[in-house]
Amino acid sequence: MRKNVAAFGEVMMRLQVPGHELLAQAGSLRYTFSGTGVNVVSALSRFGHRAYLVTTLPDNPLGDAAEAYLRKLGIQDAYIRRDGKYIGMYFLENGFGARPSRVTYTNRLESSFNTAPTDAYDFEAIAAQVDVAHFCGITLAMNDAVREQMAAFAAAVRRRGGLVVFDCNYRPSLWGEGGYAKAKPLYERMLGLADIVLMNETDAIRTLGMPTGKTDRREQLEELVPEVARTYGISAIAGTHRWVLGNNTNGLQGYLFRSGGSSENGGSGGFAYSRRLEFPVYDRIGAGDAFASGIVHGELSGWTPERTVEFAANAGMLAHAISGDTPMSSERDVLRAMEATASDVER
Repeated sequence: MRKNVAAFGEVMMRLQVPGHELLAQAGSLRYTFSGTGVNVVSALSRFGHRAYLVTTLPDNPLGDAAEAYLRKLGIQDAYIRRDGKYIGMYFLENGFGARPSRVTYTNRLESSFNTAPTDAYDFEAIAAQVDVAHFCGITLAMNDAVREQMAAFAAAVRRRGGLVVFDCNYRPSLWGEGGYAKAKPLYERMLGLADIVLMNETDAIRTLGMPTGKTDRREQLEELVPEVARTYGISAIAGTHRWVLGNNTNGLQGYLFRSGGSSENGGSGGFAYSRRLEFPVYDRIGAGDAFASGIVHGELSGWTPERTVEFAANAGMLAHAISGDTPMSSERDVLRAMEATASDVER
């Protein structure tokens, strides 16, 4: 069933170095526009939902270019404000072999989104029109005004009976020294408003400060995630475990915990796990957003936990094979990957 989905977040300009060069080597850059919210709702648009972004773009040609790009991605512009002069940017250097990819942010705090006044959006009116709203920890790291906007919008969606999705997405570089302590109460507030959460055991240990005597990642996950769900009243928590296998190949396994549920494929308690997928990496940025969109789509579609997490993991896998942040796979593409029937050439 087609739903109205919205995301609250910043639109950023991605400036990518060609090939595998370093910034210090390159003489040109390719620009596109992205952001966690952009990636998630554009993917959900490709899955058949109506997608909106709640944001502010600069009132100048940069904003014009960004808005045109969003329309190409299937994102509606009804809740996009235009004000200010600046857009946040980041520079991407693609890694190779032992050298990881590197993202360098610039101009974030002065962007039109991050300087919008607290009362910039009519959240009650927007909440009345959407079924799902997505938020992320990257946005939460920005400033107090943005944090108040996030909480106000999430609370309005909950009052209207909609679903709130929160992706923890903790980025140490955005929080600075003592970041986990600063982030904890802000994360706790958003978790208390959320129905669906994207997180892993590291978020529980480091950001929420939860203790565990376990050392194995899966054992930590199965101990801590159900406790998080109980503490904050969350209905579903999902995420991935990744392995770097060498030769530019990664392994990925998704998990989904539903409160009160049970798994049919060997998970503990309410856990369901995808198959472990192995694949070469062309562009890793945005793959987590593809996984998140798959989880949201499965939950909105009323699928079993097993089908939902398998779909999400395959959506994440396909995102690694596409240039750019934004997932471009349709539901049909993902289902074909799940069935492992893709051929060398489609005719």
